[in-house]
Amino acid sequence: MRDHSHFRYEEVATFITGLVDSGTLPPGSRAPSLRDISRQRQISVSTALQAYRLLEDRGVLEARPQSGHYVAKRAAIRLEAPAISKPPSKATPVAVSAMLLKLQQYSTDPRLVPLGWAFPSAELLAAGRLDRFLARAARTKGVGHNTYTVPKGDLRLRQEIARRALRWGQALSPEDIVITCGCTEAVTLALNIVAQPGDTIAIESPTYFGLLRSLEVLGLKVIELPTDARSGIDLSALKRVLERGSVKACLFSSSFNNPLGCTMSNAKKLKVLTLLARYRVPLIEDDIFGDIYFGPQRPTPFIALDRGGNTIYCSSFSKTIAPGYRIGWMAMKTEMQKQRALERKLAFTLSGPPLLQAAFADFLSSGGYDNHLRRIRRVFEDTVDRMIRAIDRSFPTGTKVTRPAGSFVLWLELPKSMRTRVLFDQALEHGICFVPGDVFSANGRFGHCLRLSCGHGWDARIEKGVLKLGELACAAAAR
Repeated sequence: MRDHSHFRYEEVATFITGLVDSGTLPPGSRAPSLRDISRQRQISVSTALQAYRLLEDRGVLEARPQSGHYVAKRAAIRLEAPAISKPPSKATPVAVSAMLLKLQQYSTDPRLVPLGWAFPSAELLAAGRLDRFLARAARTKGVGHNTYTVPKGDLRLRQEIARRALRWGQALSPEDIVITCGCTEAVTLALNIVAQPGDTIAIESPTYFGLLRSLEVLGLKVIELPTDARSGIDLSALKRVLERGSVKACLFSSSFNNPLGCTMSNAKKLKVLTLLARYRVPLIEDDIFGDIYFGPQRPTPFIALDRGGNTIYCSSFSKTIAPGYRIGWMAMKTEMQKQRALERKLAFTLSGPPLLQAAFADFLSSGGYDNHLRRIRRVFEDTVDRMIRAIDRSFPTGTKVTRPAGSFVLWLELPKSMRTRVLFDQALEHGICFVPGDVFSANGRFGHCLRLSCGHGWDARIEKGVLKLGELACAAAAR
């Protein structure tokens, strides 16, 4: 059976939507007639009509009797942004792994509408092209790569990463970089460098549950800082916890926090760095979404603004190219941090797989990565916009939703009386997966919130899933 995304009417709907998004068909303009579009796209008139009806349902086109179809003037979104979080101001232990193990079994179930785990669909990524580089590397140098690499990782890959860092103003040497098994290992190594079991780490609230899992495994406690969905952490709250002298390090996202999607301005990042320098507290930054920005310019990471060299930078290619290859990296400037990182890398995994790293180095040096990024950024931005509009149409009154300027996750705040863990079980019965909000906090907060992933593009299945989830949420709110 052919996948629904390949149906001709979906292709036509995508084509018309592209004309609207690019400005070729501005709001209020007349769309091509059904006969014209059927002739241009070599489809039947009935298929063209099916595509236009789908676009009417999506709010892209509107039908005018005896006149044809016109580009709709999209209504303003009524939904407010979520309120700034108000976590308790004391350190607490972390215990999320048991819940995550239960939730994670649904993350790759193809029977479920994939609104849960935050990784893109394979069709959107560059894995196919990367696989060809892998096959070539195996064919030409397979024997040479069937060995251990140095703990820092493949030199050519580190050079390519250093070259990319120049684009956002950071001069890194390949010797400053350690290749890791995804961003998760990079963050875990960084935490192990700066803290010991029982120490306290300051984090955003809400924050990505994968970071909480690493903190839990390392036996660390956390202080959650109030975090705004638009501007990031509360500086006054950060200053108060630093003054107590109990915080060993900070762990922040530099671009598009998961799940809020917030990014601090450069001015605010500099204030954060000034505070941390004053109290001699290191910063671990997670920049895994940095390349998925919707504006004209990539956000500047903390490490590019940090003149004191007290930042450990962590990222990976899992959100943009191939999550299954598990290629991540960490970068640091001080010799002590580098030495500790290598000691821990040797102890934990010895080294990464040389063949995969060589394929990645070839792919990056080929020059196709930037074109790929431009394409997926357009897809994610469009999907985020469409999902917000679907949420606006279908979720209960009082729902709040983020408006990220990058990444592909949305954070929803539902009426306080709701429990999204209960809604999650109901959604599974209807073949829909999302992530309940309570796993984004060490304190079990955000029980009335949830995160949706926009990583699979927008099609009829995703749209129906969001609308059905909104229907379930409305029924729960009414009860």
